Amino acid sequence: MRGTTCAGDEARLVEEALHDGVETIVVAGGDGTWSKCAVPLARAGSPARMAFLAAGTGNDFAKNLDVAVRTPALLAQRLADGARERHVDLGRVDDTWFLNVAGFGLDVAVLERSNASPLLRGKAVYLAAALQELVRYRGLEAAYDERWARRLILVFSNGKHFGGAFRVAPDARIDDGLLDAILVDDVPVLRRLPLLLRVMRGTLQGHPRVSHRRVARFRLAFRERPWFEADGELHRAAGATVEVASVPGALRVVDG
Repeated sequence: MRGTTCAGDEARLVEEALHDGVETIVVAGGDGTWSKCAVPLARAGSPARMAFLAAGTGNDFAKNLDVAVRTPALLAQRLADGARERHVDLGRVDDTWFLNVAGFGLDVAVLERSNASPLLRGKAVYLAAALQELVRYRGLEAAYDERWARRLILVFSNGKHFGGAFRVAPDARIDDGLLDAILVDDVPVLRRLPLLLRVMRGTLQGHPRVSHRRVARFRLAFRERPWFEADGELHRAAGATVEVASVPGALRVVDG
């Protein structure tokens, strides 16, 4: 068993495991830890597989799999019994890869407020931050299909869930070679709360201010270099034009 000693240590542990010939890397944590292990594993092109031990708050990516195992003993038994496996996709924003979800706009503002919250923990942090930013957020100028408009949020989801309580893309599949693009135009403040409730219920698609597409790649343009979040980590794009794309079959995982 190996543990991280500092922030960002996951990539080193994955590299050490691959150097030692480990064939199954079991990662205990939540979406952030899983992403920080899955991305270097996938980028290495290794045949090693990853198993998810759910020990985080939302454990969103594991909800796409047949089971989210929470005890080491049960996971060890499943592996000994010959657990099923599959190849799953990742996504990328330019050269920044992600496991579950990437977002622009409101998603960034909510994450920044969540990170600054000293009192709340778990799912309550993200929900409280989302409610505050629904009132405060001023929208983001962005273009796709050559149409500029003020956008509320632009989410590219590999999986079905994010933020613990939000079903942003309930029909998404992690092995179809596509990302679910959820593109929401800005609306007046009083009309934002119903949109949030739709995200929680998984009924956002079909709203007249929402575009839902399944895409292999997608280009966005902004007035300046945008900030975005990828699996809960903030990044700033290298330029004002950004490409978001699926990375099909990039990761071999234990599934049930």
